[in-house]
Amino acid sequence: MGGQREDDDASGGDAALLRAVARGDAAAMGTLYDRHAGWLHARLTRRCADPEVVREVLQDTFVTVWRSAAGHRGQEAGGWLWTIAARRLVDARRAQERAERVAGPPPEPGFPGRYEPAAAPSAEDRVLAGLEYVDVGTALDRISPELREVLRATVVDGLNTREAARLLGIPEGTVKSRARRARAELRDALDRLNPSPVGGTA
Repeated sequence: MGGQREDDDASGGDAALLRAVARGDAAAMGTLYDRHAGWLHARLTRRCADPEVVREVLQDTFVTVWRSAAGHRGQEAGGWLWTIAARRLVDARRAQERAERVAGPPPEPGFPGRYEPAAAPSAEDRVLAGLEYVDVGTALDRISPELREVLRATVVDGLNTREAARLLGIPEGTVKSRARRARAELRDALDRLNPSPVGGTA
């Protein structure tokens, strides 16, 4: 009970801070930053090994918060902040990939003129970057809205089950069951959009 009360108090405090930020209160912004920057930095670091990218994403996250605090609709502030941070990280990854494609692959060490292949991105990274299928956005639009929001929260935004449940206002068990159904529906939608197999049959 005490832990729940503390969570409720913190959530209410965050909501008040965000309302103050929306009014242009720089001190409230500083308090919000002090309260959340540490864990956001830690989570971003687990998803990105480049400290410079992490710093830029963290900065962009709070710039976005400063500009869009009025758009906060009372959802749990931690989940809302992570949603912004995760999207900024996706943007940063896409920008890096575009820059790498323009620059071309680096030479393989010790063998001028030869190139070593880049490490294959994980399945989650391919989804996050929109590389697995060019029609992933279209496919997402074709699945049920309540399943789509769970998939966006857990895959695109990178929230864990508890965070997604708090963000969406549904039980954790519902998040898990909807996530399974969402992935199945997404695969079916992608198969319809891309009839030829990608990577062979299961």
